[in-house]
Amino acid sequence: MDEITILQAEVLKVLASPRRLEILHVLADGPIEVGRLATALGASQPNVSQHLAVMRTAGMVEAERDGREVRYRLADAGVIQACQIMRGVLERRLSRLGQLASATHVAADTKAAPPATPATAATPDVDTLDRGIPVLANTR
Repeated sequence: MDEITILQAEVLKVLASPRRLEILHVLADGPIEVGRLATALGASQPNVSQHLAVMRTAGMVEAERDGREVRYRLADAGVIQACQIMRGVLERRLSRLGQLASATHVAADTKAAPPATPATAATPDVDTLDRGIPVLANTR
């Protein structure tokens, strides 16, 4: 196996976290301090810092110190482009699955309601047995 394939697998493992994907999407708007990033995500600063450390080790984000603040940014804008491509693939897949489910649902609905036979349509107190044979309904 070549080295680039191994590196790609490692980066994809890092991206397997929904929180890290959220971080990437916020960083796509530009560099941001850890505290502001945590607030934007509704997460604790220590939690966001842990995710950023993993992402930094993978080479996905870079940090720069500004006094007491640490500001993070994407190391390569291509990462967010790759995420957007994958999101498009998934949206198209969900659309196809939704269309398939709708078609299946419509087909099931047309099979579920058999057309009324003349005998049952004309006489409201007639039921049918399991074999479709009309019988008089119990009228108590």
